[in-house]
Amino acid sequence: MKPPVVDPREVDFTAIRAQGAGGQNVNKVSSAAHLRFDIHASSLPEAVKARLLAWPDSRIGSDGVVVIKAQDHRSLPRNQADALARLQELVDRAAHVPKTRRPTRPTLASKVRRLDGKTRRSGVKAGRQRATDT
Repeated sequence: MKPPVVDPREVDFTAIRAQGAGGQNVNKVSSAAHLRFDIHASSLPEAVKARLLAWPDSRIGSDGVVVIKAQDHRSLPRNQADALARLQELVDRAAHVPKTRRPTRPTLASKVRRLDGKTRRSGVKAGRQRATDT
């Protein structure tokens, strides 16, 4: 199944100043992107919304809003594209339904192998003991 695509119209971008080194530009130009995405108001399927809201991710607030800050690039459009790609990656991971684990039992052959190994190891350890005079 193909994961749902995030609609760019449901995303709010804010231009902010980037942190770190950047010369003269860093103090004058707001080139970092601050993305806000409301999970409850989105057009994502309900199952994906539920998995996103239950996800233990610090970028997802208790109010159901995803906040991503992108500042790796020097231009605002590239940072916006980077933030949108990271949001899409988050949605893709939430869209993946984990396979339910069905408990199984060990086979008879694996039990026998395990017990044979234990017996063999016990013999090796018993051979290390001091010999007794009887």
